[in-house]
Amino acid sequence: MQKKFITVLFILLTSWAWSQHTQEELEQRKAKIQQEIQEKQKMLDEVKGKEKSVVKLLSLQKEKIGLKEKLINTTSKQTKLLSNDMYINQVQINKLKKDLTILKEDYAEMIVKSYKSRSQQSRVMFLLSSESFLQAYKRLQYMKQYSSYRRMQGEEIKDKTQKLADYNLKLSGQKTEKEKLLAEQEKQRADLEKEKQEQERIANSLKKDKKQIAAEIKKKQQETKKIDAQIQKIIRDAIAEANRKAAAAKVKANPKTTTVAETKRIEESTKIVLTPEGQLISNNFKANKGRLPWPVEKGVITLGYGDQPHPVYKTLIIHNSGIEITTEAGANARAVFGGEVTKVVLTSPLNKMVFIQHGDYFTIYQNLSSVSVNVGDKVSTKQSIGKIRTNSEGKTILKFLISQNTTSANPTSWLNR
Repeated sequence: MQKKFITVLFILLTSWAWSQHTQEELEQRKAKIQQEIQEKQKMLDEVKGKEKSVVKLLSLQKEKIGLKEKLINTTSKQTKLLSNDMYINQVQINKLKKDLTILKEDYAEMIVKSYKSRSQQSRVMFLLSSESFLQAYKRLQYMKQYSSYRRMQGEEIKDKTQKLADYNLKLSGQKTEKEKLLAEQEKQRADLEKEKQEQERIANSLKKDKKQIAAEIKKKQQETKKIDAQIQKIIRDAIAEANRKAAAAKVKANPKTTTVAETKRIEESTKIVLTPEGQLISNNFKANKGRLPWPVEKGVITLGYGDQPHPVYKTLIIHNSGIEITTEAGANARAVFGGEVTKVVLTSPLNKMVFIQHGDYFTIYQNLSSVSVNVGDKVSTKQSIGKIRTNSEGKTILKFLISQNTTSANPTSWLNR
């Protein structure tokens, strides 16, 4: 029974220590999100003051709403953790109350018995009535142990009473903290509702410019298609080059057994024929799906992957072969996994693009103003590969793509959330 109690107590203390650690992490996360919200508000104020495009206003407002939702989720997690702590403390309080009840009843019963015993005969008579010296000694030891046990029970009652008071005080403090968190969460929800109303106001103003926006989207989509076609060609060329080298290596390794048909099959494959080393890299990359670091130190996804409706004009469909991540001015793009730089492309006088190969996977980083790597370089995870360009609207956006051979994938599902 004692062993079971120690095990339960250990689990409770471990849970409490873990929750304390998590609470600190959540507080740090909240502080970071609140700082980002302030930054977005500052950007909003700057845009409003300079009377810039309402398109940018809507985009920034959308980012701010996303941060507000993250803040609410973080506060909810804090509230849940606090509730768990309160439950653990309540369990302790209930156990202490039960223990105290049993101890007090036992102590009271012992006092009554002791009183009755004293009324029947004195301690001296109890000793003198012993039949031998040994019996008298044993009776004396018994009376000493009995007295010591009573003192010990009294001290245990005192100790548990103090612990009960401490737990009650702690629980009272936690209840106050929970009420504060709930009030904070309610305020955050009210703020979020105001932000959504502001977004709706901006969206309504945008509807007046639908024709112009539709033309801008069409132009941007045409540019995107050209770049996507260029990316596909670059990847096909990389596949052809990799397979040409693989075929040559096979002939060199096995000149007598390798047939012309085999080399032709390798060279004409539409997928990279992986060497054992390449297969290992590819497997490692695939095994990290959902755990890859972001290609920027901090940022927000402002345009997702695939075909999606315009945030205001639902009939206008936007296609995106990757994701767009808005970050701060001067930010660097960084490799999400170790690999080899296979191509650095100048898509415009001010825009560069980097390809990194990971077995038969490729990660592509667009909208770079400068590049700090060269073709053939081996890069490591989180290594900076170039500076992200800030466009004419003041946005610093990295377009990030993932492709297995020529098949594109949704980068969001690969990144650590």
